[in-house]
Formats: sequence, structure tokens, C-alpha cells
Amino acid sequence: MAHEGASSNGHRGGEDELGSSATKAHFVLVPLMYQGHVIPAVDTALLLATHGALASVVATPYNAARIRPTIDFARQSGLPVRLVELPLDCAAVGLPEGADNVEKIPPELHVNYFDALALLAAPLERHLRAHPPYPTCIVSDFCHAWTAGVAASLDVPRLTFFSMCAFCLLCQHNVERFNAYDGVADDNEPVVVPGLEQRIEVTRAQAPGFFRAPGFEQLADAIERARAVADGVVMNSFLEMEPEYVAGYAAARKMKVWTIGPVSLYHRHAATLAARGNTATATADECIRWLDGKEPSSVVYVSFGSIAHADPKQVLELGHGLEASGHPFVWVLKNPGFYGEAASEFLEGLEERVAGRGMLIKGWAPQVLILSHAAVGGFVTHCGWNSTLEGIAAGLPLVTWPHFSDQFLNEKLAVEVLGVGVSIGVKEPLMWQVAQKEIVVGREAVEAAVRSIMDGGDEGEERRRKAVALSEKAKAAVQDGGSSLSNLLDLIKRFEVVDAAGRTKTE
Repeated sequence: MAHEGASSNGHRGGEDELGSSATKAHFVLVPLMYQGHVIPAVDTALLLATHGALASVVATPYNAARIRPTIDFARQSGLPVRLVELPLDCAAVGLPEGADNVEKIPPELHVNYFDALALLAAPLERHLRAHPPYPTCIVSDFCHAWTAGVAASLDVPRLTFFSMCAFCLLCQHNVERFNAYDGVADDNEPVVVPGLEQRIEVTRAQAPGFFRAPGFEQLADAIERARAVADGVVMNSFLEMEPEYVAGYAAARKMKVWTIGPVSLYHRHAATLAARGNTATATADECIRWLDGKEPSSVVYVSFGSIAHADPKQVLELGHGLEASGHPFVWVLKNPGFYGEAASEFLEGLEERVAGRGMLIKGWAPQVLILSHAAVGGFVTHCGWNSTLEGIAAGLPLVTWPHFSDQFLNEKLAVEVLGVGVSIGVKEPLMWQVAQKEIVVGREAVEAAVRSIMDGGDEGEERRRKAVALSEKAKAAVQDGGSSLSNLLDLIKRFEVVDAAGRTKTE
């Protein structure tokens, strides 16, 4: 473990600080300040708090404002959860004021943004020393290598948090460990992922390694070093979906892996279901009323997450394809003003033509609420892991349309391993490349993919059957006796305080 005995400052959180009980664990969650990372971290904090642990969520001011309503609601409900707001020193690393909102940072300054996040180390340590009870465990997003130093200084264990699946992590790990790209000159030439029972092919463009991009070399190396010395892994996945990959990753890393997902299912009966850290553009009531008027499993939901922006030409092709499919649809456009005048005019015309059949949400949508509605029968997704797992939890077949990062590996899990997805056919990253390429999926491909998950047929029925069965396993995993709930309870038990000196069961 990363700690032994009592801290040199003598401040380990005994009975006085923990109140009437000296058995609580205090988890400090440090998410990466991207919505796709913050949301599952907050969900995890709420899960931990629901089962008796104290959970503190660290956030910079912009992100704190987004998640504060969720945290406040939980606190008002009696859950022991805290929000630790720490300012981001943008000026110190050459970022403009307001760069706390990562969506407004130009790509050439993203390295600076990670430098700014690393400056949170000292203020976080000061806060945790000054505000009892003392932490018993830091749960840090894998991107935050700097938390290794904080944990060491505080003399507490540190777990790596992944809002990703074990399949993705093991594939990426094995490609790097066995040097699968050696001698491969073309970034788009497929190689077989070593060390797996099932044959899976990837390209360097699809799976280059985390932060293996020009300018990020030092950060990537620091992240790998920190991951290697973590005291364990917490993962938003569930064992029954990918048992061989969870076991394979634990063996490859030689550390304990706690799968505790799908963490979004925490919200199944909670008032926080609709927002989850954001104010939805379309209210939950509006969406429910619209969906209530549709036949079961008749609506396709389309969303590409919080980061990806489609090319304006792609917006037109996607819209034409959805219209031609003949199916009712809900289409989320994160920032329609980004696409230009021609696309805006097209979207206005589309809304008129499909009035009553198509719903366009311009901004943030209550995604989990929509996916869980009986009228929704399919999901066109960018394959971000949050969205992929939320679709799986809802029992929906997927049209997979990856853009970058882990999304191509998530697509392979959905299509090739689980058999619940249909690929739209994209083979190269659409963003975060050195040289951007214009890759447009035609309207015919969109129409065909939507029909393939919505219109039945033997293949479609088998895909839907697998999706429903997987959903049942996901729901069972988070219930009493389920693997994810059992792992969560084990996690809490391992890091709870057991004596007045503040020691945990890990010491």
C-alpha cells in the first residue's frame, strides 16, 4: 500500500472527527474536469454515500456550479457527501481567464489545462488536512498523475478511477505491452490485439494509447507511472458483461479491480435522474410527454456526447438519413450554432417536416431518462463509455459511430464481443488529429444503420434479445447480492476507520 501507520501530522480522523461512529470511510473523489468524467465520479460518490461512507467530490468552480444542485439535493436527503471547490490558476500556465470551462479551450492549449489541474495538488492537500474527517482513500481519475503525490504526502491509499470498460483498458494495455505497432508504418493498418482469446483488430489511429499525441508525451508518461503504483482500480463497468477482460486487466496490472457499475443506475429512482450535473435544455416533463405519445420501442435516440462536434456537412447527412428512415427520433445537437447558417436553415426545415415524428433538442438532454423510456428502441451513439453503458443498461441495440479516444474500442466491445451494436462504418478518428480530415457518413448509411437496429429481421431480433438480456444482468449487478453492489460494499469496508487512531483495514 501507499501508506503505513499514522500520518506524521498526527491527524488521522479518530472518533471525535467521525462523530458517534469511528467506522466510516472517507473517499475523496478527484474527477477529470470533463463532463464525461465528472458525471460518473459524482454518481460513484452518491453510491458510496448511500451505503454509509463519506464522499468528497473535488471540482473547479465551473464544474462545481454544474454539479452543486445534485450534491445539494443529496445532502438535503441526508447523504454524507461534500463538494470541495478549488480555484483553477489559469494565469499561472498561460491560460485565459474562463478556461475553467474546458469546452472553450482551443486544442493547442489543452496541455496547459492539464498543467493547471496539476496545480490543485497543494490546495487540495491543505483542504484535506484542515477539514476533518481525514481521508481514508483518494479515488483519482486516471488522468490525474499528480494525485499520487498528494496521497503519498497525506499517507493514504490512492485508487485509479476509470469511466471506461475493462475491454478497452486491456486491449490498449496489451497493444503497448507487446509492442503490437512495431514495424507498422501506416496508422490505419489493422493489427491483432495480443493476449486475447477473441481476435480483435485495431489500428494505431483508433487506439494510439492514452495521451499519446504530440505535446502530451510528458503527461502520458506521468499518467502511466501513476497508474502503475496505484493501490487498486475502480471501474464503471460490471463483471457479468466482460468477466474475462476484468480478470485479464487485474492480472496484467497485478492489482485489485472493483467493478461497481453501471453507476448511472443509482439514479433509477432519484430526482437527480434528469439533470445529473447539468440543466437540460428540454425539460424532463417535455421529453416524457413527447415519448408517451409513441409506440413501444419505436423511437431512435441520437446523441454524440459532450465533446464531439460534427462537421456541418455531416449534420445535413445525418438529418437526411434520420428523416428517410421513417422512424420517430430524438436528436440531440449540443451546440447547433456551431454548424453555420446552412445547417441551421436545414435544421429548421427538418423540424417542420418531421413535426410530431422528430424531436430536436438543442443543448443538454436528460439522456438516461430518455433511454429508459419504453418508447425508445435504439441508440445512435458516439461510443463514449458513459453513453455506451447507459444504452446497455437500458437494453437498447446501438448504432456505433466512434469519434476518438476509447470510443473505437468501445465500439468493438458492443459490436464484436457483445453483439448488441451495428457499426456505421467509421474507421478513422474524426477529431483530435494532427491533420483533420473531412469524413462524412452518407445519408444512405445512416438510414440503413437505423433500420438495422429498428426494423427487426432475424439479426435485428437477436441483437435486441442480447441487449435486453445484458440489461437484466446490469440491473441485477447493482441490486442486493449483485456483483457491483458487493464490490462497492467491499470497497467501503476495506477503507473504513477501525480504531481511534484512524487506521483502516488496509493498514
